Amino acid sequence: MVKEIAPPISIMLADSNPLVLSAMSAYFERDKRFSLIATSGTAEGFLGTVMRVPVQVGVIDWNLPVLGGARLLEVLREHEKAPRLVVYADENSDAHRGAMAAGAAGFVARNGPVEGLLDTCIAVAAGQMVFPFLDVRDLQKDPIHSLSRRERIMLEALSKGLTNRELSKELDISINTVKFHLSNLFEKLSVRNRAQAIAFYYSSRLPGERASRQQAKE
Repeated sequence: MVKEIAPPISIMLADSNPLVLSAMSAYFERDKRFSLIATSGTAEGFLGTVMRVPVQVGVIDWNLPVLGGARLLEVLREHEKAPRLVVYADENSDAHRGAMAAGAAGFVARNGPVEGLLDTCIAVAAGQMVFPFLDVRDLQKDPIHSLSRRERIMLEALSKGLTNRELSKELDISINTVKFHLSNLFEKLSVRNRAQAIAFYYSSRLPGERASRQQAKE
């Protein structure tokens, strides 16, 4: 019986550092388990390519200009056929937690061995989540991470105490659309009303988000 050979994993790389991007490209091109589709130095370039060309896994720099890694992840959450993303960043940053919260499938520290990056991409392509510095199971228990970008915006606007009419004006959508998003939001958070949703919002925000908001006020 002839053993079937798995097709190479289609991958795209995006990094703001040309040297890092070149080095990563060389490793992936030499590894027959991967098919390097394209590279980019910006989030916009990455987004433009993966929206046109099927890519299974993307490796991105957390500080990718101009959108940034977090915003890029949020945008791609809205697309069913978007690639699964691995964030490649410094270990001593808080990027691993932010990447998980924004919807990444994996995180790899830049100071680790290249083989770790390759292995993580293979695991992510197989449907796994790889976050060596976090307990993924604990984060997955928080339903706030299942919200779409639109639902997150709605929840944050709702936390300001806005009425449906005010939400409609704030988000530039119809009142019926507001009601639709609120219904989905309440269901995902397992809450029954606005007050419970607001309470959930303030109790579930990540420590880093609370700290940054407090610093902004000060």
